[in-house]
Amino acid sequence: MSFPAPSAQTMALITGASSGIGRELARLLARRGYSLVLVARRVERLESLAAELADAHGTKVSCLPADLTDPGQRERLVAEVHELGLTVDVLVNCAGFGIYTPFVTSERERELEQIHLLVEAVVDLNSRFIPPMLERGCGAVINVASTAGFQPLPGNGTYSASKAFLLAHSEALGEELRGTGVSVTAICPGPVPTEFFEVSKPLVVHRIPHLFWCSPSRVALDGLRAAERGKPSVVPGSLAVRLFYNPYRIAPRWIARPVARWLMVGELHRMRDAGEFEQQESELVINR
Repeated sequence: MSFPAPSAQTMALITGASSGIGRELARLLARRGYSLVLVARRVERLESLAAELADAHGTKVSCLPADLTDPGQRERLVAEVHELGLTVDVLVNCAGFGIYTPFVTSERERELEQIHLLVEAVVDLNSRFIPPMLERGCGAVINVASTAGFQPLPGNGTYSASKAFLLAHSEALGEELRGTGVSVTAICPGPVPTEFFEVSKPLVVHRIPHLFWCSPSRVALDGLRAAERGKPSVVPGSLAVRLFYNPYRIAPRWIARPVARWLMVGELHRMRDAGEFEQQESELVINR
């Protein structure tokens, strides 16, 4: 499996590029010589990153702000890519956000927005950009999933379910595309110290030793290397990180559920007092 080589015609489109893992993937791809399309809601962040990459690597960067939960804005994004005459040979789906509270105390609209972004937007963009890759016989898709998708997480249920979908979607799609020159890789990080944890402060992070965390730059590096090798999925990080998370992929549900409940006990306690929950609700638009 060959990863598309950078050229004047090769473009990498990265959603969720304004911070975190998406920003680090943009830096790595720019360092490798790729031109970029950066997508996120915060245009100031995109323009700052674009200036950084242009100065450091002479990278050609297009900033296309969009709220990918909105089908109309996704339609506009694709139209703008075509209007610019850009050919997307590398697609990175990294935009997302997480809600850390029991489902019954969460806002219905936000739960649906989470699905629109983590599931619907990824399927939409894949369906738009992969067929042209197939016609050219070359392309790569990187979907940023999560170890949260390895098991159901009470108190974070829609997020973990969405990431489970994304992992299954990626691996199934990769099998469909085997031998076509187009690869699909799912990156499945555990906790990553980004704005997500600094601002939303999900309580589960206090139950996971920092030995099993991974930096955004390491996630991006390991993820990109896995994609370059055509691997279907990867848990980025040290050997300790991989040994800690990979067993959850095959653990029986009767083991995974009580372990997950123990991990998420802080989030579950938020359901006991709706008033307290309203003050402590942890949700944040993230780039993961």
